[in-house]
Amino acid sequence: MPRSLVLVLVLVLVLVLVLVLVLVLGTGTAGVSGSAKPLPLTDANRKEPFSTGQLSPHARVACTRPKWPSVTVRGRRAQMLGADAEPREMSGIPEFLLEVCVLVTAVVSLLTNLSVLLCFCQSSELRSHVPGIFILNLSFSNILLAAVNMPSTFLAVARNGRPFGDAFCQVASFAETFLTTNAMLSMAALSMDRWVAVVFPLSYSSRMRYRDALLIVAYSWLQSLGFALTQLLMDWGGYSHTYASCTLRLQDRSRRVAYAAFTALFHSSSFLLCLLVLCFAYLKVLRVARSHCKRIDVITVQTLLLLVDIHPSVKERCLAQQKKRRRRATKKICIFIGSFILCFSPYVITRLVELVPSVHVPRYWGVATKCLTYAKTSSDAFVYCLLRQQYRKVLVSIVCRLLRKNPYPLSAYSTSSTLDTTDDSCTLRVT
Repeated sequence: MPRSLVLVLVLVLVLVLVLVLVLVLGTGTAGVSGSAKPLPLTDANRKEPFSTGQLSPHARVACTRPKWPSVTVRGRRAQMLGADAEPREMSGIPEFLLEVCVLVTAVVSLLTNLSVLLCFCQSSELRSHVPGIFILNLSFSNILLAAVNMPSTFLAVARNGRPFGDAFCQVASFAETFLTTNAMLSMAALSMDRWVAVVFPLSYSSRMRYRDALLIVAYSWLQSLGFALTQLLMDWGGYSHTYASCTLRLQDRSRRVAYAAFTALFHSSSFLLCLLVLCFAYLKVLRVARSHCKRIDVITVQTLLLLVDIHPSVKERCLAQQKKRRRRATKKICIFIGSFILCFSPYVITRLVELVPSVHVPRYWGVATKCLTYAKTSSDAFVYCLLRQQYRKVLVSIVCRLLRKNPYPLSAYSTSSTLDTTDDSCTLRVT
């Protein structure tokens, strides 16, 4: 496994551990705050009612004077937190960790996705590939999410209330619905493109053309725009204290049935549909990759049998390469599907369970699931682009040009394969 891929897995694991720590600390804080119970009224702690007749006239006036300063302090605190401030369910370390997670995710997502766009701007070879249209669509969605929704979530967690006014919250909730759906459909389109490239390699150029890719992107935009406009027209977008973000939210309790139907349809046609497409496409790709590996293994074994005088170390190296080829494709497919499930399923399941009237979602759990969905925007650039040899060569070329160490043009670093992978042929076009 490449070192860069290991680094991405380590970063995702660290993020998950941080979110688990947030949940544990948040649960502990909630338990401590809710464990205090009033003492039972017994003869030992019963006190006689206080009578102001026992005091002097000056003390009697002081006791009966209303405590206006405390009201003023509460009013000032409410003004500082905002009109939509809610009682704090998180404090201290959990809240700080969530703020750091959102901020780091936003910065990493912007840098990585902008790097992908920079590669496309500098390399004509990348622009000539049909899957580049899906990658551009995915990168634009991730950049807008990182620029609009993540900062608002960071401010909402920091202020414990709505970060901006109603108009911005409506725009942010519309953008979140549109961009999230568009990103999921782009991932599904990329998986179908690779399925066609692997299963039908000879007819790929006729089955997947620029016109077909543009039609798929247009459908993605229409479906995303349809759900976003429906949410806007039905006034189902607003600030949610549970998720500390401007998102899909029920404000009028009388339309609970329509809201529940819309939420179920929205997540079924975005998350569930894309998950089914990803599983179907990548499992087909994995089957073809394994069949290619078996053929290569047979040829390798026959060659080793013919070469009687070959050194034993060479034979061991060939056998080790066979084992690596068998595992490499499986690991990459697991990363594609596993990252999608890990980042989106907690949030989607929480939104569906939230439809039950008797269920209350804790704020720290809602914000943690939101952070996981944001983490997918930063991992997409690595999973689909920056770990591939083509993009790495273009980035190295750009850096060398900036440092004035590269005398060759970018076309010298472009490769001929549209779905270039590692150095083995059995996993070709898998990633």
